[in-house]
Amino acid sequence: MFKLTRLWPLVAMLFLQACSSLPPETYTPQLGQMGKDVMWLPTRDELVTQLLKAARVTPDDEVVDLGAGDGKIPIAAAVQFGARAWGIEYNKDLAALAQRNAQRAGVANRVRIVHGDIFKEDFSKATVVTMYLLEELNAQLRPTILAMRPGTRVLSNTFSMGDWEPDQVVSAGSQTGYFWTVPALVQGQWAVQGLGTAEPALLRLAQKHQRLGGSLSLGGQMQTLLGARMDGADLHFSFVNAEGQLKSVKAQVNGAALQGEVTGPYGMVEVQPEVVKISGRRL
Repeated sequence: MFKLTRLWPLVAMLFLQACSSLPPETYTPQLGQMGKDVMWLPTRDELVTQLLKAARVTPDDEVVDLGAGDGKIPIAAAVQFGARAWGIEYNKDLAALAQRNAQRAGVANRVRIVHGDIFKEDFSKATVVTMYLLEELNAQLRPTILAMRPGTRVLSNTFSMGDWEPDQVVSAGSQTGYFWTVPALVQGQWAVQGLGTAEPALLRLAQKHQRLGGSLSLGGQMQTLLGARMDGADLHFSFVNAEGQLKSVKAQVNGAALQGEVTGPYGMVEVQPEVVKISGRRL
């Protein structure tokens, strides 16, 4: 009869081989250790919290951290704000440590860490992007981020996005971070109904990220737009109507169409002004 005791040496050897392939539990990253493109320096806790607050992270969000390190930011997003979060980390030992940290924090069901390359992994479905990289890496990532869904929120520790000016500068102690919102692309000409004339108004827009310029042809008269800007998918601008009143427009852009409303003037009449619906299409 075959004796089970003969299997024990083989089982023990296989077990030891499996254990040797796992990152050691005693692995401790060193401040300033070099990775693929950057050294590892964790973001301070207070700045992590302030950045995530600036982005108004909620349990409905999917947060991705580009260069996750020990997992601090994805874990904070899950613990403090209830978000689903994941991170991309090139160093396999750091990635394994980050996943263990998520387990220890009790959020392994909401946080996952991918051992991968931030320039190869697909994070296009995230609603919030965080990073602590270098200026030149941010510049390389910027086209990818600007192509994400309008309204996606972007956070960076220390390093900016070149001429894409931030919506907000976030400070915590001696550290500084930045917050942006990915804008919809609206440059070009639009025909807009509902601005007070029977014929559609012609809206001409020039765009640089969230900043807009342009003009409005209304009732045969052309005027310069006032206060034009993008806030994610929301288009904002003001104009002067035929009665000389300042009117404000807020419209949501969805591809080649927009829907919204025009209001104002506020505080100049006894009752609030009527809200007029508008619609438009790209020409």
